[in-house]
Amino acid sequence: MDLSSINPVVLIASIMVASTPILLAGIGELVVEKAGVLNLGVEGMMITGAIFGFAVSVETGSPWLGLLGAMFGGALISLTFGILTQYLLSNQVATGLALTMFGLGLSALMGQRYTGTKPPSFPKLDIQVLKDIPYIGRMLLSHDYMVYISLLLVAAVWYFLKFTKGGLILRAVGENHAAAHALGYKVVRIRILAIMFGGACAGLGGAYLSLIRVPQWTEGMTAGAGWIALALVVFASWRPWRVILGAYLFGGVTVLQLNLQAVGVNIPVAYLSMTPYLVTIIVLVFISGARTSAPASLGRVFHASH
Repeated sequence: MDLSSINPVVLIASIMVASTPILLAGIGELVVEKAGVLNLGVEGMMITGAIFGFAVSVETGSPWLGLLGAMFGGALISLTFGILTQYLLSNQVATGLALTMFGLGLSALMGQRYTGTKPPSFPKLDIQVLKDIPYIGRMLLSHDYMVYISLLLVAAVWYFLKFTKGGLILRAVGENHAAAHALGYKVVRIRILAIMFGGACAGLGGAYLSLIRVPQWTEGMTAGAGWIALALVVFASWRPWRVILGAYLFGGVTVLQLNLQAVGVNIPVAYLSMTPYLVTIIVLVFISGARTSAPASLGRVFHASH
């Protein structure tokens, strides 16, 4: 075992890449929960986005169109959840779990013809002057565009929620949907739009896995990333900037356990592989005992006649 063989620059660069899928899914779910909706189907939306993005990218030869396809696939399947929970008033928890199972089954069916297929490569930020900066260039400035887009997306969500009228209305719906309805706001419409945005973000996160991080299609390749994204929102206390911190923490644990396996740490591989999920559970246990800022109407059913 030689821990000195782990290059810290490469380690940090790898953490940024590994964190991007759950960061994208997490920031989308944060918006959904800010609107007062609990969608446990993030895993299903991610895997749907992964296969939609992969299929569109392979068929068109364009990874950018693949990302758009992933957003469409994630938003479409999330719209199903939105119709069932907001119009037909089904239970949000049960519907979210069903959405995950449906997404896993649908992606397995669609992905049969794409097993073993290689998608077109995705471009990286290729500015030679920046890449040549010692340490920082390799660590922070040589990634694919989606790494930076994910960070910009967090900034945009933060600005929207904090400084815009639309963000204020969305937060009002999540805090007290009855009062928001009394003021004339279309609660169901706002929540549907938030749900579709969350689905599009989760789809992007799934496509990042199948097109960029591991450029191939493998059934069930999200491997619990959607559940980690759900935990990430709680860890962040429903605050956008904390989502970045949480994503990099969970991504760091994932990358670190892979590096420890590579250098031959004398711990069974099964124990190392379960580390990210164990850390997720431990973090949630600690946070559950602390005061959190969850939206007051989170998970509650709204009906205009109430």
